[in-house]
Amino acid sequence: MTAPSLLERYHQQNRRRTALVLALGLLALIAVLADLTTGPAGLPLSETLKALTGGEVSRGTSVIIWQVRLPVALLALLVGAALALAGAEMQTVLENPLAEPFTLGVSAAAALGAATAIVLGLTLPFLPAVWSVSANAFLFALAALGLLQLMGRIRGGGPEVLILFGIALNFTAAAFLSLLQFIASADALQQLVFWTMGNLSAASWTGVVLLAIALSLTFPFALRAAWALTALRLGEEQARSFGVDVTGLRRWALLRVSLLAAGAVSMVGVIGFVGLAGPHIARMLVGEDHRFFLPASLLTGAVIMSLASTLSKIVVPGVLLPVGLVTSLIGLPIFFSLILKGRKRG
Repeated sequence: MTAPSLLERYHQQNRRRTALVLALGLLALIAVLADLTTGPAGLPLSETLKALTGGEVSRGTSVIIWQVRLPVALLALLVGAALALAGAEMQTVLENPLAEPFTLGVSAAAALGAATAIVLGLTLPFLPAVWSVSANAFLFALAALGLLQLMGRIRGGGPEVLILFGIALNFTAAAFLSLLQFIASADALQQLVFWTMGNLSAASWTGVVLLAIALSLTFPFALRAAWALTALRLGEEQARSFGVDVTGLRRWALLRVSLLAAGAVSMVGVIGFVGLAGPHIARMLVGEDHRFFLPASLLTGAVIMSLASTLSKIVVPGVLLPVGLVTSLIGLPIFFSLILKGRKRG
């Protein structure tokens, strides 16, 4: 038997990557079903599937699934997908394996926006009160990434400059947030602390639809830029030699990241490490080819967030933990392993 040619090995590798992406999609579906079957009511899988497919179930079961659990499960799925996709693009365009919305100040800016609504009552006029916190968080997160891009463009737009500005932005937003916490009333402080821990308790069908729209608007353009993003992983100079407009690529990628990160954080609060862990797990599975890496990151983030939502309901019986705490506990080991791996390489 002759050894497979280079082209044959390439096609074999692509088939394996495609199978892994499909497997991640199946795992995400299983994770959502697990999320739907956990909770105080303790509904079995058979009843859950009947309710989802229009089968004969009680009125109470139908209400629990469609009005309580399904919006939470779908929002968890979409938030994980959005944050992981944003993290994947940020790590590529900033050429930093630790880049994600949480580490570059986006989450801190969103928390500051939420604090202005909760503590000071400042929000957009004529906006329903139920959306005031989310709207402020979205606008502040969007403004943070907009400022990041503006300052980066003024100083040349290099990844090092953007990362430094992001770190400075993180500390600035955190300082103002601490000031608002200091002057907040006891009730406002409790509400703000609960929001900054990240939670899915305020999930609604409106939030699910809005975040689904954000993903549907950004993911196709991210896939369209997959070849250029893959070339950028070889180095900025190498990508430019291939004809890639690196500055434009970085600008449009950060615009997509802005929409995804701001939308996700405004819906559920501060969620750490999903944007860090998702892309790294996907990279270990499918490599650097962004045709597979981007969808794998999206699905991996969705799985992590769905599992975190499930764990938040069962870790402490009778207590619903903030999902942000659970994702941080999942992401911390990965974060430390990346630091140790970097030191060994150095």
